[in-house]
Amino acid sequence: MNLPQEFIEQLRGLMPGEWEALATAITTSEPSVAVRVNEARAAAVPVGARRVPWCEPGFYTEGRPAFTFDTDWHAGRYYVQDASSMFITHVIRHFVKHPVRYLDLCAAPGGKTTAAMQSLPQGSLTVANEIVPPRARVLADNVIRWGNPRCVVTSNAPAQVGKMTDFFDVIATDVPCSGEGMMRKDDEAVAQWTPQLVKQCAQRQREILADAWPALRPGGLLIYSTCTYNRQENEQMVDYIVNELGATSLEVPVEPSWNIHSAIGSTIPAYRFMPHRVDGEGLFMTVLRKNGDAARGDIRIKEKSVKKAVEIGKNWLSQPDEYAIEQQEDLCIAMPQDIRSEVAALRASLNVLHAGVELATVMGRKTVPHHALAMSTARASDAFPTCEVDYATALRYLRGESIGVDGPRGYVLIAHKGAVLGFANNLGNRANNLYPKPLRILSTHLPDDKPQVL
Repeated sequence: MNLPQEFIEQLRGLMPGEWEALATAITTSEPSVAVRVNEARAAAVPVGARRVPWCEPGFYTEGRPAFTFDTDWHAGRYYVQDASSMFITHVIRHFVKHPVRYLDLCAAPGGKTTAAMQSLPQGSLTVANEIVPPRARVLADNVIRWGNPRCVVTSNAPAQVGKMTDFFDVIATDVPCSGEGMMRKDDEAVAQWTPQLVKQCAQRQREILADAWPALRPGGLLIYSTCTYNRQENEQMVDYIVNELGATSLEVPVEPSWNIHSAIGSTIPAYRFMPHRVDGEGLFMTVLRKNGDAARGDIRIKEKSVKKAVEIGKNWLSQPDEYAIEQQEDLCIAMPQDIRSEVAALRASLNVLHAGVELATVMGRKTVPHHALAMSTARASDAFPTCEVDYATALRYLRGESIGVDGPRGYVLIAHKGAVLGFANNLGNRANNLYPKPLRILSTHLPDDKPQVL
């Protein structure tokens, strides 16, 4: 790999004593691979079990397993995420001690969103937003796979989100950037880099922050991050937030052994992850508190329940009294009672793609259970019969093929070694595959054995 000469000169000015080590790490070292275990699902830990120092549920893997062919990944038992990015779990657990309304503003594909969901105090509401529709759909798929019923996925521009004045207690902004921190594992990040790209990204970041800023209540937290090295998109952007938007930088406690670099050319508390120092990719993160103090925006919206859907909720949810059952067109949805008004307010202002637990699609007299219900941690364990299948059958199911199952007729859950993959309609001689088409494995390759990740 040959780095652009102007980028090398930028590194030289950024870190005079370490730039050669950083450039060598980018061009010659292998990226690490890590997963974050879904503590709500998995009692197991990854093979080798080498923990990410700043993230308790994060582990480095041995090599790069073929995650596509691992049923545990499809079942939402873990998320593949760069170890540096897992630092957000440490940040959230340090600062957030009570239930909050949390926004991940630029959330796709969902790594930091799922990290937030498992790090926030019980009772919190997580909103994951992505402006680009195809990426927003991937985000929703990953949120559904994770299984937490207290997440809403939206697809809106930051300016539209900003109209929800004082609504959020915490906003995380992993803003689009020049991607310098991804150069070690992404040749495209090298090919597209120019000084002009850095300037364009910095300008876009300022716009995003200014547009979304009104949605953060005074006294609320902003978690700002990029996957790049230059100061324009990092320390200088923090100066903009502090001086122009009005915020105070906060210090995050870190262990010296983590080898995280501090801010460069600034006294602000900031945390730089660099591959010559840490086992992870390039990342910059800092935390700020919006000046002032105010309660979050008041909510007064209510929605109606649907009688037919209530019957479904009672049968399929482990704690049905904790949910309000709603119907959005042909879709029945279970919504946690305590966040129902907040979700209604989000629907009134934003384009909501997913919220709560999609229970079923109603087609005339026919009610078909939704894939989100199969994945949800809110599903009653005895709501549907579970049919265990071998690994080869599990892969055929994940490809969308017809399979045979040993179980009662009707809707059943397909599982491999206890990992639930989705629904099928067992007709006796065969089972109709209900695994969603967008999620299906396209490869026809059949591994001899299941990848051993957990």
